[in-house]
Amino acid sequence: MKKILFLHGFYASGQCIPALALHASFDGRVEVITPDLPMHPKEAIRFIRQLIEQEKPDLLLGNSCGSFYAQMLAPIEGIPALLGNPHFQMTAFLKQRIGEHQYKSPRKDGQQNFTIDEALIEEFAEIEQIQFNNCTSYYKDKVWGLFGDQDTLAHFEPLFLEHYTQSYHFPGGHTPTAEEVHTWYVPLAEKMLREYSQPVKDH
Repeated sequence: MKKILFLHGFYASGQCIPALALHASFDGRVEVITPDLPMHPKEAIRFIRQLIEQEKPDLLLGNSCGSFYAQMLAPIEGIPALLGNPHFQMTAFLKQRIGEHQYKSPRKDGQQNFTIDEALIEEFAEIEQIQFNNCTSYYKDKVWGLFGDQDTLAHFEPLFLEHYTQSYHFPGGHTPTAEEVHTWYVPLAEKMLREYSQPVKDH
């Protein structure tokens, strides 16, 4: 059975609407893994890489900050990736939101509160500077972007197209509804699973 590793957005969790919609849409035909990601990016990347080694997914599927991680890790781990509304400048997003916040969906550890501070922003800034370092010509068509026409938070299709060629649109906002996941995300994910049925690591 094919496996998809879903990487949620910054305010979300493995129980967010897109994650639940992926489970429902694939309905056991594809195994969908939807973990809660650590808040800090270096810890999140280490966690994702360990999970990839353990689970060996066939596709990375991200949304927002999760797409930021998926783009970086796809060429390193040799896995194709579908980026939903990727947010490639998390520092700008976080600078406007310093302070106390709550996750928008439940997390398994029960921790719903978190703090955005300068240290977190600096950590994201460090990673932003190197986020495209592993992108090679081999990966130009193996990382796909899916952009919501009503997205008011992330406008990074031009930056995406500097590195990749496969760009798609859907008539939704930054966080897709369950119906949008079913209608737009799932068919593209299925297409990628068919087209990249073998490991795509660049040798």
